[in-house]
Amino acid sequence: MRRSAHSRKRVLIDTGAFYAFADASDAHHADAVAIFSVLMGNRDFLFTTSFVVAETHALLLNRLNQSAATQFLQDMEEGTQISVIWVIPTDVKQARTLIYRFADKKFSLTDATSFIVMERLQLSHAFTFDRNFTQYGLTVLTPAAV
Repeated sequence: MRRSAHSRKRVLIDTGAFYAFADASDAHHADAVAIFSVLMGNRDFLFTTSFVVAETHALLLNRLNQSAATQFLQDMEEGTQISVIWVIPTDVKQARTLIYRFADKKFSLTDATSFIVMERLQLSHAFTFDRNFTQYGLTVLTPAAV
């Protein structure tokens, strides 16, 4: 049974989730497949950022192969259910400020821009295997909590 638009989650998908889904040997692969399946089935509102797309492409290219990296780019371009949000200069400025403020954390610029975009768009959940999202106080999806 599909949920109404009001009960559908607004989810940001991070690099680790994309990578785990693509790499069958990744420790989180089964969880990534299960979570993606539920999100797609629920027709939840799915987002990622332009920085995450670039980071995922590079990771797939370096850890898997060119074919996987190219397929990912084509999938993101050709009508998936995932909207790509372009990181804007204000997001980057706020992300840098956030990184400086949380000097005790290892937030990458990509992660910090994701946090800022999530706040800007009022996204409620993150699909990631990166503990930085939890450290920042965001709700991270698990197979039991989708």
